[in-house]
Amino acid sequence: MLKKLLLVIGVLVAIPLITALFIKQDYKVDTTVVIKQPKEVVFDYIRFLSNQDNYSVWASMDPNMQKSSRGIDGTVGFVSSWHSDNPDVGTGEQEIKAIVEAQRIDYELRFMAPFAAVSPAYMQTEAISPGQTRVTWGFEGHVPYPMNLMLLFMDVENVIATDLQQGLDNLRLILESPTATE
Repeated sequence: MLKKLLLVIGVLVAIPLITALFIKQDYKVDTTVVIKQPKEVVFDYIRFLSNQDNYSVWASMDPNMQKSSRGIDGTVGFVSSWHSDNPDVGTGEQEIKAIVEAQRIDYELRFMAPFAAVSPAYMQTEAISPGQTRVTWGFEGHVPYPMNLMLLFMDVENVIATDLQQGLDNLRLILESPTATE
């Protein structure tokens, strides 16, 4: 009887672990918006990580979030850090890793709590016309085995895409406001 019970428990433990072997661990999200401003105006705004406080959904989740930074904002090597007791925000930092002037900024997000992860992200600008710019905000993530089993039950890509898109929509509102070019 004990052998049968142990066998049943073993099978119940093995099934999710085996299932997790066949579930992806990496995901990628890209969202875009068109802003009625010249590419240079848009890029000169998004190059500064501190401006994300004005349009990022995550920056507005906790008004009591503690923030700090080191380096010169808008340049490679600048790091913006945050700490929040809100588990949806957590603790981490974002570093500017590369800048292609007036085109692209690459970031590295390092999450420390409530979970540890390192995720690349980027923002890219593309002129559609002299007065219109397409902005793409991208993010990549990795969920290690066996935690990737959660991806069966959570639509992480859609949640992140929704937040990125809201951030881009906020950015568009800011940059298209009459005071943006004054």
